[in-house]
Amino acid sequence: MSSTVTEARPLEAQNGGQAGGSGAQSTQDRSIGTIISEARNLSAEQVEQILVYQRKNSVRFGEAAIALGFASTDDVLFALAQQFHYPYAAEEQRKTSPELIALNQPFSLQAEAFRAIRSQVMMRVFGDAEAGRRALAVISSDHGDGKTYFAANLAVTLAQLGGRTLLVDADLRSPRQHEVFNVRNDAGLSGILAGRSEAQVIQQIAGVPSLFILPVGVTPPNPVELVERPAFGLLIRELVAKFDHVIVDTPAASSGSDASVIAARCGSALVVARKNQSSVHALQDLVATLTGTPARLAGVIVNEF
Repeated sequence: MSSTVTEARPLEAQNGGQAGGSGAQSTQDRSIGTIISEARNLSAEQVEQILVYQRKNSVRFGEAAIALGFASTDDVLFALAQQFHYPYAAEEQRKTSPELIALNQPFSLQAEAFRAIRSQVMMRVFGDAEAGRRALAVISSDHGDGKTYFAANLAVTLAQLGGRTLLVDADLRSPRQHEVFNVRNDAGLSGILAGRSEAQVIQQIAGVPSLFILPVGVTPPNPVELVERPAFGLLIRELVAKFDHVIVDTPAASSGSDASVIAARCGSALVVARKNQSSVHALQDLVATLTGTPARLAGVIVNEF
């Protein structure tokens, strides 16, 4: 999937269009040219060639650098992300976490779709002062609907707003968030709910200062019992008090009652269905199980990816 990159001309014109700048400047104060030249370790001669091409062809520094082969489109995207303090995964991280579209390809159509959903979630869940602070459970009727993929990317887009965002993997049956984010899974939610004292269960995601994850840890033999205990509800209340946004991944509803129990503890739920695959009857049953519970249905998302 291709994407178009547009650089802001006023920012490009900082420092008189030169690529050089003071090392004491913050990333936001530096021009895109400065960031690109430092990232690619360009020589003064190469920078001068880019500036000559830029003036001659009336293009931006990044476009000139790409045309001359001194930078790639990815370098320009990285520079834009650095300048606007927008988390953007390094090339190595993109290889180890390919499902994180919102972080790996923040300017793609898929990432834009997640940002549109984020706007709705902010209004319906996290922006509703009258409803109080709540977590958002991401639920689906069956395996393969893309629930884990959706929860991970939604969490990334929320963190990109700057608010402290926590992604809780509460799929105690088939946890995958630690694989998606390539983090440790030796300790986590299951240990907390079992009453074990475990250190550093919440991990910060590298390259995204506002994003944290609480993995499952050891997969337990009694997942439903663990989330039905009062400890889970108390934990969710503690987490929503400490984080601006809390997203909770859940098991597929076809695996048991875990999803509806978790949604009730969270206070709100978002249903994910897969286009041309999810059963309407199964979705109706899932929504019906939320009726009469404290969980408010934020909406239903049809996953086309």
